[in-house]
Amino acid sequence: MMKRHQSNLVSDIAFLLLFVICFICIVFVAGKPDQYIQNIIFLNISFMLAIVTYFTSLTAGLVLSIVFIFGSGTFTLYQSVVQGSMVGDESYFWLIMAPAITFVTWLLTRANKQLQEEKEQLLKSNTSLATMDENTNLKNSLSFQRDAAVFMALSTRYEIPLTLLIINVRHWDEIRRMTSEEDMTAAMNDVSILSQTSIRTNDSLYIFDKENPTWGMILFTDREGANIVIERLKEKVIDLNVGDKADKYRIELNLRVGAVEYQTESIATPLDFIVEARKQMEYDV
Repeated sequence: MMKRHQSNLVSDIAFLLLFVICFICIVFVAGKPDQYIQNIIFLNISFMLAIVTYFTSLTAGLVLSIVFIFGSGTFTLYQSVVQGSMVGDESYFWLIMAPAITFVTWLLTRANKQLQEEKEQLLKSNTSLATMDENTNLKNSLSFQRDAAVFMALSTRYEIPLTLLIINVRHWDEIRRMTSEEDMTAAMNDVSILSQTSIRTNDSLYIFDKENPTWGMILFTDREGANIVIERLKEKVIDLNVGDKADKYRIELNLRVGAVEYQTESIATPLDFIVEARKQMEYDV
C-alpha cells in the first residue's frame, strides 16, 4: 500500500515538473524572437530525447543527451570562434533543459510502469482469491474445491449421500455464432437462475466455466434423487423455450447433464469428482 502511494506521488510530481519545464521552455523561446529558429530546433531535439527515453530507458536518454550536449557545445564553440558571436544564455539554457526533460520523462515513465505492474499484480491476486463470479454471483471452481472437500468428508463420516451434477448448454458454440453477446450473457444468467431455483437451500450451485458455460451442483441426495432434480431442471428449460422468453433469444436452449454419486473408493479429490461427472455427461445425448 505504501509503495503504491509512493508511485502515485512520484507520478504526480513528475507530471507537474514536466508541465513546468515545458512552460519555461515556451516562455524562453517566445522571449527571444531573434533566435526563434535555433531555439525551436533545440526544443524539438529535447522532446525527441524525451520520447526516446519514454520508450527505452534512462540510460539511452542520458547517452543521447550527452551527445546533444556535445553537439550543442561544438556548435556554440563554432559560432564563438569562427563567426565571432557572443555566447548567449540560450546555450547554457538548453544544456540544462535537455537532460532535465529527459530525467523527468524517465521519472514519469518509471512511476507509471510501477503503477501498471501493481495493478496487474492486484488483478492476478483478485482472480486467484475470488470465490464468486462477478456476473452471476455464483461460487466459482475455487470455492467448489474448498466446499467439496468439506462435503466429501462429511459424507464419509456421517454416511450422507452426495451427488455432483455437471451442466452445460448443448451446442453453445454454434448458438453463440447466431446470437449477440448480450443475449448469450442473458441466457447464461437465466440458466443460472433456473438452476438455483431447482435445488434446495442446503444444496450448492457453482459456475465452472464462463466461456463455454458449465455449472456444477452439489446435492445432498443419492443418484435417484439427483434424477428428480435433473428432470425438474430440464422441464424448466423447456418452459423457457416455449414461454414468455421464447422470442428473447430466437434459439432453443438444451442442456447436457452428467451426475455421479460420491464414492470414497473411486473419488479421492474434488477434481476427481468433476472428472467422473463429466464422463457421465457424455452419455446424455
